[in-house]
Amino acid sequence: MTNIATNKRASFDYALSDRFEAGIVLTGSEVKSVKTGHASLKGAFVTAKGNELYLTNALIPRYQHAHKDTRHDDTRSRKLLLRKREIRSLIGKSRAEGLTLVPIRLYTKKQLVKLEFAIGKGKKAFDKRHDIGKREVKRRIDRALKQ
Repeated sequence: MTNIATNKRASFDYALSDRFEAGIVLTGSEVKSVKTGHASLKGAFVTAKGNELYLTNALIPRYQHAHKDTRHDDTRSRKLLLRKREIRSLIGKSRAEGLTLVPIRLYTKKQLVKLEFAIGKGKKAFDKRHDIGKREVKRRIDRALKQ
């Protein structure tokens, strides 16, 4: 499995719990662009439209060597491929409990492009400061133990 893009802000902005793997519906030029490493999940999120899930606002630019007529919107919504049971469960959780579906990383599995996303609950500002404080204390302890 090769990581293509990661969402570094996901664990900082959200308290993540269950993780899921989904396939993505992409065009040919988008697949080539993703496999060459030109993708970004910064500011991306997973939305529900009807009984389907979509990856929204993920940046996948046009493949550089693609035919001139193959144009697509770089941040268009892309359908996620999951089982119906999983989709119904995720939609129910996101609506009832006020949780968010947050994309974590985009990667290849054999020749397929997959998306890992998690159920997340937004952190408040004081939670973020608490996490930063924990990290700094851990860093100081590690430095002291080295010396």
